[in-house]
Amino acid sequence: MAIERIVIVGGGTAGWMTAAALSRLAEKRTVAITLIESEAIGTVGVGEATIPPIVEFNQLLGIDEREMMAATQATFKLGIQFANWGQVGESYFHPFGTYGYHMGGIAFHQVWHRMRSEGERRPLQIFNLETVAAHFGRFSRTQDFQRDDLPTMNYAYHIDATRYAAFLRGYSEKRGVVRREGKVVDTTLDPESGFVSSVTMDDGTVVEGDLFIDCSGFRGLLIEQALETGYDDWRHYLPCDRAVALPCEREDGSGPAPFTKATAHSAGWQWCVPLQSRNGNGHVYCSEYMSDDEAHDILVGNLAGKPGAEPNFLRFVTGRRKKAWNRNVIAIGLSSGFMEPLESTSIHLINSGINRLVAILSLDGVTQNQQDTYNRLTDKEYRRIRDFLILHYNATARDDSPFWDYVRTMEVPETLTEKIELFKANGQIFREEDELFNETSWAAVMLGQGIHMDGHGPIAASMVVPELKGELDEMEKSVRFAVQQMPSHADYVARYCPARVPA
Repeated sequence: MAIERIVIVGGGTAGWMTAAALSRLAEKRTVAITLIESEAIGTVGVGEATIPPIVEFNQLLGIDEREMMAATQATFKLGIQFANWGQVGESYFHPFGTYGYHMGGIAFHQVWHRMRSEGERRPLQIFNLETVAAHFGRFSRTQDFQRDDLPTMNYAYHIDATRYAAFLRGYSEKRGVVRREGKVVDTTLDPESGFVSSVTMDDGTVVEGDLFIDCSGFRGLLIEQALETGYDDWRHYLPCDRAVALPCEREDGSGPAPFTKATAHSAGWQWCVPLQSRNGNGHVYCSEYMSDDEAHDILVGNLAGKPGAEPNFLRFVTGRRKKAWNRNVIAIGLSSGFMEPLESTSIHLINSGINRLVAILSLDGVTQNQQDTYNRLTDKEYRRIRDFLILHYNATARDDSPFWDYVRTMEVPETLTEKIELFKANGQIFREEDELFNETSWAAVMLGQGIHMDGHGPIAASMVVPELKGELDEMEKSVRFAVQQMPSHADYVARYCPARVPA
């Protein structure tokens, strides 16, 4: 059966990102797209930090970056600073972009390790543009350099997710998406195929469709409540199951930092996401080891200023839906699964889910092959992100609380063990197919949290030391020169994309 009516159940970031992307389909073919959401249902609103693929998503939609950033109180993000993860008092930076560049077909951290064995004392971090710029609080886009011999600046955004959804709503409605206000109270399944044929709203309106996108959040109104798809619970690997979110003012007069900060506490960690006129904050924690009151007190005690709202307590189960595409329902966002926001993957998983859907979807109808392919790729992505998040908890020397004792000693997936052991041996990191996190990401976390390379590969060992030293010298000079030319991040944002209205 041809797909002529697409119904999106749920708004928020997931719903409106999906609507915006699918609205492009209507430019070439008549497809009616309806989005149902209720103002009475709040959104989670914690996914304010993004990773670089969001830049391409906006570009594909033809969105003006300045306009989007001004409308969403956005700032730029160069990576994440992790504090207290390996041991209390230690910190490291996970940057976007790469350390140096590949030499002789191998990653730069292997070359750097070879040079360390020859007496090189410069830290790996100084060979990464994003790390050095973040350290000094500076920022420029690559196109501002006007120099082809300087490293590329890779960035993402800190955004107000609620404002981003509103921005995309305007974009989508201009392109024909119809929004219906109200709650979905019932779902009708076709008795023969088991497909969803319609949903009924709280005012009695029946909305029929050929394809349904479930963006209803943790509830999974269609994918779970109607189709009983099932859920893989990963809390034995990632035991945090609560969060409390709380915005605050910046009272020290400092401008927004060009990075997210993740600070580990006794039973979880705290995020700080700097927007133009406030910080987004939250404390992710494990209820088995910490009460809600204690988590709230720790969060409030570590804010940069006065709280700007009442605390928002959230409950979640880390894991994924057994099928993200079931019959004629595709789950996007929290309805498809939840990966805690440690590496800012929440909005990215919306983005990648949409990308897969647009690539696989045929408006001629739903096939089993489409479902199987979508589910296989989704499962692979979730598992690889899961392993990367587990690494942060498991690779620690902390033994100051029962929580850290548990995650430090727990059994981890074999896929993660394999990656760690290969890295220990000679620094090798295999990035499989389109795996999200690259060699720099894995190396940054492993080295930052105390997993050391015992050696380097034979290619690195065969390189000529004087030539390598010259290469490293030039890399360092290029990074230093580029950062010296940059304005402060606060000044760049104020000039490039000042917020339209106060937060």
